Amino acid sequence: MKNAYRKIGIVIFSWPEAGNVLLTDLIDTLGSLAARLYIVVWGKGSPLFESNNKAVEVFEVYHAGQTNLFTKSINYAYTQLKISFKLLKLSSFVDLWLFVMGGEGLIIPMLAAKMRGKLVLICPVGSGVDSLKAQQDSLAGVLALLRNMNYRLADGIILNSKRLIEELGLQKYQRKTLIAHAHFIHFDKFKVQKPLSERDNLVGYVGRLSQEKGILNFLEAIPLVIETRDDVRFLIAGDGQLRARAETYIQQANLSSKVKFLGWVPHDELPSYLNEMKLLVSPSYTEAGPYTVFEAMACDTPVLSTPVGQVPDAITDGKTGFILENNSPECIAKNIIRALNHPNLAEITGHAHEFVEREVSHEAAVNLFKKVLQSLAR
Repeated sequence: MKNAYRKIGIVIFSWPEAGNVLLTDLIDTLGSLAARLYIVVWGKGSPLFESNNKAVEVFEVYHAGQTNLFTKSINYAYTQLKISFKLLKLSSFVDLWLFVMGGEGLIIPMLAAKMRGKLVLICPVGSGVDSLKAQQDSLAGVLALLRNMNYRLADGIILNSKRLIEELGLQKYQRKTLIAHAHFIHFDKFKVQKPLSERDNLVGYVGRLSQEKGILNFLEAIPLVIETRDDVRFLIAGDGQLRARAETYIQQANLSSKVKFLGWVPHDELPSYLNEMKLLVSPSYTEAGPYTVFEAMACDTPVLSTPVGQVPDAITDGKTGFILENNSPECIAKNIIRALNHPNLAEITGHAHEFVEREVSHEAAVNLFKKVLQSLAR
């Protein structure tokens, strides 16, 4: 790619339990455009990330998390120093740095990269600030401050959709926002295995069990649905800080016969579960994607979602899926019944499938990042 950035560094939080899907997609997407990728992954566990791609070099930084506020702050600062040291050593090989998931609060590495005169982009995929706020973590305010400082320092902010400018409150940075997403659907895995007409009335939730995902609202909607549709069953796949509370609610509300709780599901196993569902519900308060919505659409599974993140780009109510007016339990229940009773579900899933094949393919992701890199080169 002429005159564009050919050696790219990526700083990203590694979540091995989730399979590092975002990082793998980033490598597949940017690997089509860059000559070499330098990946600085930080997080807990071992190994954090491994790659067999000879054009990819991986550097791991281990982060020791603590529950105590003082030690948590010290460890976070120490991790930032270790990341900064890696960046300083690698900067002579790197044309630009991309700070992705977990990068929003890395102010010291950001300054280190800028000090070496490198172009730095930040890609706020998911919000650590929102997650910490939902957990009432005392570090949420500090991370929000660091995030705003990084937005100012960054040469560009990459968003999945223009709609996120307003949703994330980035209007004052609008001139340096760029639209691209590295995530794409793996159509060899996420595909129709079981026709919608052969599926039971199974309504599913897939995602992190946290406050910002609206999981508690979804749970409280279940009894309201059953009052009208006793033939409906529910499936919950995910883990998180609200897991114990979710399981307790299911037991106390006598829903064990109606609800199957799977816990965390490996990403490779997700297609088989999506192919059993008659409807996927995504009641999030905020999202960058959500990517599970697109994966469901690829499996011809109808989606009911709040209009957050990229959802309004993908879902037109009654045409490619269903939109929630809000995520109150009453609204969720009403719309679950509306979706299941819709006379043309097959037509809706057909339109949804066409959308993801066109807009969430590997080719589409590569083309978006190609435009970003070319614009930066100019």
